[in-house]
Amino acid sequence: RIVFVSSTTGPLMSMPGQAIYGSAKAAVVGLMRSVALEAAPFGVTVNAVLPGWIRTGSATEREIEAGRRSPIGRSGTALEVASQIAVLCLPGISYTIGSVVVVDGANSILEERS
Repeated sequence: RIVFVSSTTGPLMSMPGQAIYGSAKAAVVGLMRSVALEAAPFGVTVNAVLPGWIRTGSATEREIEAGRRSPIGRSGTALEVASQIAVLCLPGISYTIGSVVVVDGANSILEERS
């Protein structure tokens, strides 16, 4: 099992001043898709997890506030991201290959920003 960790910034959305970061994170998803095609014949699953706002010790106040404005009303946790990665590694998840799983509390599908 291979699980890449990218970000919602880049593959799904963008923000001013994030061109380099977003491009790099979008490239991770492109790499995942190529590796998935090459590894699938060998029974290796390759997927990507795209976290949104995740509260960490290095989160800025701006990032914490952005998490509060998400549909779920808070930032995610590292445990929530790790749990999704663990699910993709389960033996029964052998037909999920080349998939992108968004872990962002529905933030990336929110149309209206306040």
